[in-house]
Amino acid sequence: MAETRVSKAVAWGLLAAWVANDLEELVTMAGWARSAGPRLRERFPRVPERVWARMDLSQREAGVAIGLVGAVVAAASADGARTGGRSPFFRTVLAGFGLHGVAHMAQSLAYRGYTPGVATAPTVVVPYSLWAARRLRAAGIGICAGRVSAVAPVMLPAVVAGAHVLARRITRPRG
Repeated sequence: MAETRVSKAVAWGLLAAWVANDLEELVTMAGWARSAGPRLRERFPRVPERVWARMDLSQREAGVAIGLVGAVVAAASADGARTGGRSPFFRTVLAGFGLHGVAHMAQSLAYRGYTPGVATAPTVVVPYSLWAARRLRAAGIGICAGRVSAVAPVMLPAVVAGAHVLARRITRPRG
């Protein structure tokens, strides 16, 4: 039986959808974090000050963090294109990206207002993720099977947090 593959559009679509979502985040993240901080501190007074300090980020830091995550997404897309969608790395990042879209919407509901990335989450991220998962399933490639479903929920926050920690170190003023 011949190996079934998905088109390269499925794999490169991940990068395209990520670009759309992260352009929105790039434009809004730093300013939103500054303006939302006081409201969030008031709503969540038990959150330690060090958490709020991490939320204060420059436009440069936001850009570097977004670029670092972009490198991961680009590598996953390339691997997905190379393997016809069979790459566990691609499928894990795809699953994490779909979760990322849902997380954007949950954050906005919890915040009761706009949060960076929420405009493209229901219009680009989630529809692309569902479409790609359907295309993979039609090709006999499971997205939510075995290690993929176990790793994606852990990988998503680890990659995002790691990118922000590294971006802070890269952009920290040298003294």
